[in-house]
Amino acid sequence: MTGPSGVGIGWRPEIAGFVADLPGLRFVEVVAETVAPAGPLPPGLAELRGRGVTVVPHGVKLSLGGAEPVDPARVTHLAAVAALVDAPLVSEHIAFVRAGGLEAGHLLPLPRSREAVAAVVANVRRAQAELPVPIALEPIAALFDWPDDELDEAAFLTEILDATGALLLLDVANVHANARNRGTNPLALLDRLPLDRVAYAHVAGGAEQGGFYHDTHTDPIPPEVLDLVGELCARRRPPALLLERDGRYPPAAELLGELDALATAAGFPVVT
Repeated sequence: MTGPSGVGIGWRPEIAGFVADLPGLRFVEVVAETVAPAGPLPPGLAELRGRGVTVVPHGVKLSLGGAEPVDPARVTHLAAVAALVDAPLVSEHIAFVRAGGLEAGHLLPLPRSREAVAAVVANVRRAQAELPVPIALEPIAALFDWPDDELDEAAFLTEILDATGALLLLDVANVHANARNRGTNPLALLDRLPLDRVAYAHVAGGAEQGGFYHDTHTDPIPPEVLDLVGELCARRRPPALLLERDGRYPPAAELLGELDALATAAGFPVVT
């Protein structure tokens, strides 16, 4: 199966009917932990697969950045979901979600140190040994940097990708959020990332609160993020872009408008 292409949307049960009615849709992403590996698939997702829509499982709980080895059972689950949906690849985050047996319930940022690079690389390789398909790694939005950072974000990500051979899931909204909160230029990061390794890109909305930009996935995509999509595509257009929306779903007309705006910014055919 070929990888994701064009404009897609994150599949959620709450908007399954809306997603099913998108005539030009070619791919969706599903949170891997919400799918039972033994099946059956949720009805809406099964129908999409039946009409040839690519489904990419997106993990949120592997904790690839943890100091402890990745949980084999969680890798087995991700691998089984990938096989169940006949996925061309899976994706997960460069982050940690647990330590010492405690679950954070959030994606937490890593110190950009060579020790952290080694931990991520070891865990990605453990996952790759069982996964039936390639893995794409997603850098997260972070409200703070650790004081013992040794590498900037571009060098940190590139070292991990080079050492593992993994693909990159580039979240454009995260690039905007991190630049906004750090007072840096998002284009400087785009200019130094290996954009030829991007499997697909995320785009989501966010909001300003308390002096920080929060990547909420529950607000509209701001114009600055759409502009950044255009800048990314001017450098090297990724094979696919995915709209993430995880709550406070607007009326269908607004979601359709966001999908159309995303297609326009990237120069992709509309899916609506």
